Amino acid sequence: MKTAIKLILCILIPLSIGAIGGITTASGVNDWYLTIQKPSFNPPNYLFGPVWTFLYLLMGISLFMIIQSPKSTLRKNAIIIFIIQLFLNFLWSFLFFKYQLLGLAFIEIILIWISIFSMILIFRKINKTAAYLQLPYILWVSFATVLNGAIWYIN
Repeated sequence: MKTAIKLILCILIPLSIGAIGGITTASGVNDWYLTIQKPSFNPPNYLFGPVWTFLYLLMGISLFMIIQSPKSTLRKNAIIIFIIQLFLNFLWSFLFFKYQLLGLAFIEIILIWISIFSMILIFRKINKTAAYLQLPYILWVSFATVLNGAIWYIN
């Protein structure tokens, strides 16, 4: 039972952070975002919610796998980089959608990508499956980085 509670908590952490960011995103998407120029490869808005929910679910499962590993400095560092990337992820929604700081959001999403890449490298040393679960995340953020950069450039 204790393990199930840990798993649920690990999943709820990124889902909750994502939900708060999603509220900020939704208000921007339904407002100023409708009026700006977007590149031809911009996906439909309805796609973002399910994709991010899936990614946050994978993050939580991956975090659970790391937390289940024996205590060590490496595990501590893995948890720290997880928190950093999740915070950066959370911050991006505010920079881009609430404050409409497209250039700053672009720089910040590059930092997100670097933190995800670092997280994958550290997770891989502890649990390869936990690291591989982050591959869809880094792929989506790679796409989102290009999209953010393109939106910034054309606006």
